[in-house]
Amino acid sequence: MITQKNRFSYMVLGIACLLLIPFAAMQFSTEVNWNLFDFMVMGGLLFGTVLLIELVLRTVKTKKNRIALCIVLLLAFLFIWAELAVGIIGSPFAGS
Repeated sequence: MITQKNRFSYMVLGIACLLLIPFAAMQFSTEVNWNLFDFMVMGGLLFGTVLLIELVLRTVKTKKNRIALCIVLLLAFLFIWAELAVGIIGSPFAGS
């Protein structure tokens, strides 16, 4: 059984592994062009999402509500990520 401390450690390790993907891609392709700010923003976005999911998992009692809140958090993460990547709604954050 995964304890709460181990679960959080695995999530943080997962963030590091996800950030290694664009870092490795930058070594082999010129199409991936991230700078330090991009890594900091994505790391912050992933870490914030993981912290909120961990908060939901620790505080919400019913399984149905946990799943619903985690889905909402993941959808919010995906929306923010898409907005920052390609500007789906054209906010100033996307560079438009």
